[in-house]
Amino acid sequence: PDAFAARAAQAIEDKILEVGPENVAAFIGEPVQGAGGVIIPPEGYWPRVEAICRKYGILLVCDEVICGFGRLGQWFGHHHYGVKPDMISMAKGLSSGYLPISATGVADHIVAELREKGGDFVHGYTYSGHPTAAAVALANLDIIEREGLVERTREDTGPYLARSLASLNDHPLVGETRSLGLIGAVEIVREPGTNKRFLDKEGEAGPVVRDFCIRNGLMVRGIRDTIVCCPPLVITRAEIDRLVSIIRKSLDEAEPVLRALKPEAAA
Repeated sequence: PDAFAARAAQAIEDKILEVGPENVAAFIGEPVQGAGGVIIPPEGYWPRVEAICRKYGILLVCDEVICGFGRLGQWFGHHHYGVKPDMISMAKGLSSGYLPISATGVADHIVAELREKGGDFVHGYTYSGHPTAAAVALANLDIIEREGLVERTREDTGPYLARSLASLNDHPLVGETRSLGLIGAVEIVREPGTNKRFLDKEGEAGPVVRDFCIRNGLMVRGIRDTIVCCPPLVITRAEIDRLVSIIRKSLDEAEPVLRALKPEAAA
């Protein structure tokens, strides 16, 4: 993992040098890539990325729309990886999705620069600070704090989800399970240990297994050959057991459908 982290971070530095550091304003990334298929970077990746950004004077921006507000067992995903971004984007975690709201966190040194150069820090827009959405967000954050949901995710339900998903690794369709806090994924392959897919074109298996999960009462997302989930922070161990049992049942039901797929169907 450490060698992979070094190689992945080096690819960023190589691209910066290719286009010229003076042409790069910022690097933006999710601490854990959510909609991309729950891609969890090795522990050494983000500190290396931060060091590269500091080396070339490039702003580091963390997209915390998915990872923020407890999802990874810390208030923000960058806390888990021990980095200090210059800007943070936030959204649905603020209100747990009950009302639309988003926000951007900006470091003091950026605000100071804008004020020095422009005389003001303009950040007001037509719907900024809508009182109803803001009230819901504040109430939501109070509940998360009062019920200790961040700590519970870190110390209890997150590790339990990881262990429970790992029990699926013996299934003949599962190439890998992965999770961090309460975000998880099950990657589907034709032959475990080989990374062989069901068709020449990656992406057929996830939607098939997803549809079986939904029919069996579990909402998951199919991303290419992976099913992913972000359970609510109030999920219980018993509900995690049910979640995993439905995934196993759905994998069993999906297997004959997937085995019947022919590579030429990819065309």
